[in-house]
Amino acid sequence: MIRVYFPVQWPILHTLQETGELTGPAPGFAVTPALREWYLDENDEELEYAAFTEAVRACLELLSDPELPRRRVVLAADIDEKQSRPEPDRGQAAVRVDGVVPIDRIAAIHVDASNDEKLVAAIEVALGAWDAAQNGDDDAQALVDDVEGFDLQWYATSELPSLLES
Repeated sequence: MIRVYFPVQWPILHTLQETGELTGPAPGFAVTPALREWYLDENDEELEYAAFTEAVRACLELLSDPELPRRRVVLAADIDEKQSRPEPDRGQAAVRVDGVVPIDRIAAIHVDASNDEKLVAAIEVALGAWDAAQNGDDDAQALVDDVEGFDLQWYATSELPSLLES
C-alpha cells in the first residue's frame, strides 16, 4: 500500500458521496523513489508531509474557475502501489493513479475552513499571482506561498455528508 494525496475540486466531494469512489486516472502526490532521493530527511513522516504539501499547492491551480468554492481539498487514500505510476515531469512526488479508489480506501479528507475570510482573500491574491509565479517571479511566488500559512482541516469520510452541508 502507498498513501496518495489527491488535490481535487469541491464538486468531487459530491461525486464521492454519490458514487462512493474516486475514478482515475487521477493525478496525486506520494512518497516516490524520486522524492526519497531528492529530500534530505529520510524520516517517513517528513516525506509524507512533503507529498501532502505538494498536493495542497496543486489545489490552487484547480481553483482557477471563479464558479468554484475557494476551498482547497485533498483526499488522502491508501492504494495498491500497482495502481500508481510516477510522473517526474510534474515533480518528485507526482504520481498518476489508474482505476478506481473506493471510499473505504480514503483515510482522510483535508479541506479549508468555509468561513475563513482571510483565507479566501489570500487564495484570490494567490490566484491572481499564479501565472507570474509559475514564470519565476519571486514576488508573485511569495503571494502564492502566503496561502500555505493556512492549515487544512481534517475530516473522516463518515463526516462527508455534514462537510458538504457546510
